[in-house]
Amino acid sequence: MASTLDIRRADERFHTHAGWLESRHSFSFSHHRDPGNTHFGLLLVSNDDVVAPGTGFETHPHRDMEIVTWVLEGGLVHQDSEGHNGVIYPGLAQRMSAGTGILHSEKNDSWTLTGGPAHQDPVHFIQMWVIPDEAGIRPGYEQLDINGELDRGGWTTLASGMSKHADQRAIGIRQKHAALHVSRIRPGETLPIATAPFVHIFVARGSVELEGAGPLSTGDAGRIARAEGQRVTGGPDGAEVLMWEMTAAVSAG
Repeated sequence: MASTLDIRRADERFHTHAGWLESRHSFSFSHHRDPGNTHFGLLLVSNDDVVAPGTGFETHPHRDMEIVTWVLEGGLVHQDSEGHNGVIYPGLAQRMSAGTGILHSEKNDSWTLTGGPAHQDPVHFIQMWVIPDEAGIRPGYEQLDINGELDRGGWTTLASGMSKHADQRAIGIRQKHAALHVSRIRPGETLPIATAPFVHIFVARGSVELEGAGPLSTGDAGRIARAEGQRVTGGPDGAEVLMWEMTAAVSAG
């Protein structure tokens, strides 16, 4: 069967405005419900969040979910019930495995850990959830600075549970059918899309030209079923792009 391509524009996303939070959701989330837009492949959540300084998500629970966070601007403070804490910054990949249950908070108050003065800068990040391939695992956490790999260009594997990435320098997720790649695509640079049953492309910033679809701008996404290695080319100012490669989908059961 031939590839199918579904383009979702930035202004079509669900929008949550809470004063301290501006969030745009690629899939049904919280009180935003659309039975026809609950996931793609194994990806259940892709939230584009901007959090005001001194605020954030207070301590809340998660269970049986692989949560990957990618910061675009600013610093996000993570603290959880397993004793992990720190500031996530651009280029630092982070994964939290909720497993049997974990409590965590995410706030824009890095000065509480660093001891420096309070700042007035928002934090902008993308948070993505995929289901694990095994329920009831022990909660876990991992982070890795991949700025060096990003500077070399091309795709960098940010997180993966696939066996083919076992020898790569990437954070691990408990989902053997999924991998997340990122690139800071230079202007005019052309990269191949993964060949996989499900590929989700998200333009975090900048613009690209996606083969078969045309231009995609900041916040636009492409959902490609039976992807066959289509190409993506950086726009005039380049782009930062997140690409999920998935070989399975959420079970109907």
